[in-house]
Amino acid sequence: MAEQLTGLADDRALLGRTSTAERVSDILRSRIAEGYFPPGTRLSEDGIGGALGVSRNTLREAFRLLTHERLLVHELNRGVFVRVLTVEDVEDIYRTRLLVECAVVRGLGEPPYALDALAEAVAEGQRAVGETDWKGLGTANIHFHRELVALAGSERTDELMRSVFAELRLAFHVVDDPRRLHEPYLVRNQQILRALQGGDRIGAEELLEVYLHDSLERIVEDYRRRVGDE
Repeated sequence: MAEQLTGLADDRALLGRTSTAERVSDILRSRIAEGYFPPGTRLSEDGIGGALGVSRNTLREAFRLLTHERLLVHELNRGVFVRVLTVEDVEDIYRTRLLVECAVVRGLGEPPYALDALAEAVAEGQRAVGETDWKGLGTANIHFHRELVALAGSERTDELMRSVFAELRLAFHVVDDPRRLHEPYLVRNQQILRALQGGDRIGAEELLEVYLHDSLERIVEDYRRRVGDE
């Protein structure tokens, strides 16, 4: 825990002069997404509050916000922990992804589409592969889907899926072979991008739907083996 707290102190400058629970929760959300605090980790109020230089009340409010987002869980008389997802949680995340992401692509309207950010996410994934950075590839993959959702131009949808993608990262951190989990989907991201560049949103949606079903099957297989959730 000491190593994590030392690194977390570096984030103190991000709080600026107007430290708020929302900003603290943003920092902790990012750290959890990065795997800095793995699933099952107990979060120390004194340690984190000291590292960030915030009050106990501010930190507790940040914990409350992240608990509402299903990233943390409060256990009576034990404290606050980074949540460990169940297989049912993972399946529900993917149901939400199928509903939202496919609807976004279906509702794009007439081309051309603003695809620069989506193309950059694919390029980010290609760079990660070149550096054999498999966790970085997972991050690039999340960025791809985040930018896909952003094509809807809806702040509410972006906010909803930010929480969903953060939960998804909790599952990624449990799987012990990130290359096997993420590498096959870089090509699929490229295929979806090419379909959209060609104005074929129907084809892109079909690719995306198969992609998400296959991804769910693979991650549940790996996740069940790791977590032992029968």
